[in-house]
Amino acid sequence: MKLDDFDFELPEALIATRPARPRSAARLLVAEGDRVEDRVVRDLPSLLRPGDLLVLNDTAVIPARLAGHRARATADGTITAKVEVTLLGPAAGGGWKALARPLKKLRPGDELIFAAGLAARVVAVGGGEAELSFNLTGEAFDAALDRAGSMPLPPYIAARRAADEADRVDYQTIWARRRGAVAAPTASLHFDEPLMEALAARGVRFTHVTLHVGAGTFLPVKVEDIEAHRMHAEWGEVTEAAAAEIRRTQAEGGRVIPVGTTALRVIESAARESGVVAPWRGMTDIFIRPGFTFRATDALVTNFHLPRSTLLMLVSALMGHERVRRIYAHAIAQGYRFFSYGDASLLVPVAAGDAGDVARGKGAGAGSR
Repeated sequence: MKLDDFDFELPEALIATRPARPRSAARLLVAEGDRVEDRVVRDLPSLLRPGDLLVLNDTAVIPARLAGHRARATADGTITAKVEVTLLGPAAGGGWKALARPLKKLRPGDELIFAAGLAARVVAVGGGEAELSFNLTGEAFDAALDRAGSMPLPPYIAARRAADEADRVDYQTIWARRRGAVAAPTASLHFDEPLMEALAARGVRFTHVTLHVGAGTFLPVKVEDIEAHRMHAEWGEVTEAAAAEIRRTQAEGGRVIPVGTTALRVIESAARESGVVAPWRGMTDIFIRPGFTFRATDALVTNFHLPRSTLLMLVSALMGHERVRRIYAHAIAQGYRFFSYGDASLLVPVAAGDAGDVARGKGAGAGSR
């Protein structure tokens, strides 16, 4: 398929810059097979079944955006200039990979000075990134970063407003516990404690996996033939307990429902070799697009995604390309809010009576088997 197959026109007014309050008041488009229904997220307990399993990504977003100044020693003294840095993830040598502005003016050896006693030395520049070595490590680094950094809002929000203190709560899930993401697993942002309690009372179960979402999630696809696209790798883990809970749900006839594309990508990575979800940890660059064989996913809770993006390709793999086009046309016509702080969808590939079998090859519409 071609990149243009995943394009659509989105009115700018539908790009959300703040989340719904309370979280579970966000709208929820329910697409089950060919049926589309307009609900709200707090209706999820009535839409799910006892024995269903929600798979939750427990990554925590770090305040990865830093503003400071560059200091460079010259024969005439020290020259300073403003600099902005967005951390991408740990580098092999113990430093950090980062985006920087202005990157072209950085040189190895430059000192970058931030607030809260945090500073870094530029180790290398290349490939559109810089490698930085910070003056602090461990808990001292985490504490300084919490004080000096701001939440790394997606470009389509950051272009409209600066991050503020509200984003430190809004752009973090209520179950976040493992630091390392530079973007939120945004479908999970709709869940609050009253909703979790109502789901548990319904008999819905939960398990946690980890995928540290990288900034690559926002990078555009630049090749017209999507088969030539290469994903940025991200670190993830499926523990023995999580794998066992997924296998138990499958054996008992329940549905495995990732909350967000990140949770889906990590459980499908864990099932990639054997066909069943096994304990797994490491880097994944899994690229899910139409034709993908799902091994662990029966349905998906997710937000509405960017045109021409790998995430739109993922939901098209699950639901079918033409069906997703109809779903998105409905969402736009009904004024759903899009992207990270936008509304949600519950995507079930086939009719309710068959839904438990989709990912394991007994249904249609979820990719080739």
